[in-house]
Amino acid sequence: MNSSREETDNKIAAANAAYEHVKDVAPRTRAGWLTGVAAGLESHADELVELGQEETHLDEGRLRFELRRTIFQLQLFAEEIIRGEHLDATIDHADPDWGMGPRPDIRRYSIPLGVVGVFGASNFPFAFSVMGGDSASALAAGCAVVNKVHEGHLRLALRTGEVVEEALDQAGAPKGLFSTIVGREAAERLVDHPLVKAIGFTGSTAGGRMLHDRASLRPSPIPFYGELGSINPVFVTEAAWRSRSAEILAGFASSFTMGMGQFCTKPGLLFVPHTDMDVAALLRTEIAEKPRRPLLSKKLREGFDAALEGMRSTPGVDVLVDGDDSETPHPTLLVTTAERVRERPGILEQEMFGPAAVVVTYQPGEDLPSLARLLDGQLTATVHGEPDENVAALLDELRERSGRLLWNAWPTGVTVSYAQHHGGPYPATTATTTSVGTAAIGRFMRPVAYDSFPPSRLPEPVRDENPWRIRRRVDGMWEAPAAEETE
Repeated sequence: MNSSREETDNKIAAANAAYEHVKDVAPRTRAGWLTGVAAGLESHADELVELGQEETHLDEGRLRFELRRTIFQLQLFAEEIIRGEHLDATIDHADPDWGMGPRPDIRRYSIPLGVVGVFGASNFPFAFSVMGGDSASALAAGCAVVNKVHEGHLRLALRTGEVVEEALDQAGAPKGLFSTIVGREAAERLVDHPLVKAIGFTGSTAGGRMLHDRASLRPSPIPFYGELGSINPVFVTEAAWRSRSAEILAGFASSFTMGMGQFCTKPGLLFVPHTDMDVAALLRTEIAEKPRRPLLSKKLREGFDAALEGMRSTPGVDVLVDGDDSETPHPTLLVTTAERVRERPGILEQEMFGPAAVVVTYQPGEDLPSLARLLDGQLTATVHGEPDENVAALLDELRERSGRLLWNAWPTGVTVSYAQHHGGPYPATTATTTSVGTAAIGRFMRPVAYDSFPPSRLPEPVRDENPWRIRRRVDGMWEAPAAEETE
């Protein structure tokens, strides 16, 4: 079942040939391929969801939602590239009176990188797997994709890959533009192969860091866009706690147990004021009725058990709500104090990927910004506060350590949109870019400027007549696409 070195090399070569054939294709043609894939996935929804249920322990509702998200993402990216937003086409006409001296004619736009290797994630079999955000954004950018499927849902991944390839073929895309490979040897070859120009990865910190270092040590290093780990701290101010502590605890219970705690945006740390309230009883009640299922895979369960046991045995960390070791484990909540955290900052660094979290209590008047300063890079950071509170210093510290800040909300929902940012400082990710939303397309492109070229030799995106009818910036001013101008 594992892909051999020869098979992997052949698929990478075919991907590169497909890329060379279509790297300059018009956005509307490429958008047609994306919508074709979306239609293919939609037409096979029942089959794919059934496979997902068999392999992942996820229920039908969750899988159908994920698949709808994946289909919507492809459709949104298709609309985005038709407008040409991803190309960032910019034209500076020659100007003899330019402030620093005569300016030549300069035109710039972004081109695709080439073949992109994508590593599918285990916890989202549609949204971050075969045709998840990395694959979709790389195809939208104009790249070819070789996807290393995750063995945690192998049959689903391989069948999804077949559906994608069939859909691309029916939409007129060249063979080899998308393919899948299996196994560790194939994964290493994907990172090493000289025709591969970038990697997209979602997975563990240890695995991601190993591949990141491997990509950096190539004779010609390549970008490695890895999403690795995040604990997603939540800070509750004293005023917010006084006014709505029960509501906050209910929201936290729902958020950290969602998907059995197997979301990369699960809030794993909750900072609350020290209180005489029976927090354990309230949380025990809130989590008692939450849906429980086996974790996604045996390997993931083993990792969760080890991380939980490591945290439980940490000096200064106590059990607040005890879980169990059943096949469908009850959630576990641990508790410590701000004082202990200052003595052992490592408490804030251990991700428990599963149904567990840590509550950190602090004393009235505690310096919350200095606590935030102890944190590593995060995908998200949340503050629950009141409108009249001054939390600017806390927000400033959290902004330095996270990619998405939330106010009186919970981080487990990550919508696909224009403004979305799903990334953060290391170890949350290995780059400053987002892996969710339309901005994710830009990861797999690079800018090229054309200086003093005659009109006949200019690429279509930067010709004066704008044959692709895309949005461009001309002499400093944004111009609408030609199609919009005539409406």
